[in-house]
Amino acid sequence: MAGVVLAAMAACEGAADKNANGASKDSVSASAANAVGRQSDRGGRLPVLFIGTSLTAGLGLDPDSAYPARIQRFADERGYRIEVQNAGLSGETTAGALRRVDWLLTQPAGVVILETGANDGLRGLKIDSTRKNIEAIIRKVKEDKPETRIFLVQMEAPPNMGAEYTTAFHEMYGEIAKATKVKLTPFLLEGVAGVAELNQPDGIHPNDKGEAIVALNFWRYWGPQMVAGLTIK
Repeated sequence: MAGVVLAAMAACEGAADKNANGASKDSVSASAANAVGRQSDRGGRLPVLFIGTSLTAGLGLDPDSAYPARIQRFADERGYRIEVQNAGLSGETTAGALRRVDWLLTQPAGVVILETGANDGLRGLKIDSTRKNIEAIIRKVKEDKPETRIFLVQMEAPPNMGAEYTTAFHEMYGEIAKATKVKLTPFLLEGVAGVAELNQPDGIHPNDKGEAIVALNFWRYWGPQMVAGLTIK
């Protein structure tokens, strides 16, 4: 497990009846429908903004192979009208994401997928600072686009940072999700990190086959809620 988490960190990366915050399906659907009505201004498509690191950018892959592009195809194949915008930036820390979020929010975003923090953990940055940055990003999204649905992606710190740090880093994401009332997604590289045949020669970033699993993992967990309220064409 330690090797899996270390490899994942170096990458820098059917819903239940209630979500992590205790909201019912009905309330989630009502909120989603409202978001669709207010944010769907790109030819009737729901704008879905992915903010992240190299894991989101698809480092080493053709842009069409990155998992956000695959999510677009999953939605298209099922008749859901969304428009994915990939704002992944390799090597970015939470401080970097915070610095550019205002610019990113100048474009429509009915859904925001936030994958950040891996590089903070890799560098052993102070958890309090990482937490404040992520919370500030979420706050900015909520203030600028109050109807937007936000999904925070769980990341992990490498085991060589020590048990105290890695435990606190892991728990930070759940605490942020609870405090800010956003949805927390499972670890993005589940079933991929540390598996040689699913990663590029660097042993860090998913290859095409691994990226397909990453996309499927995300869609299975959160696809239905991400497109909730959309009418199938």
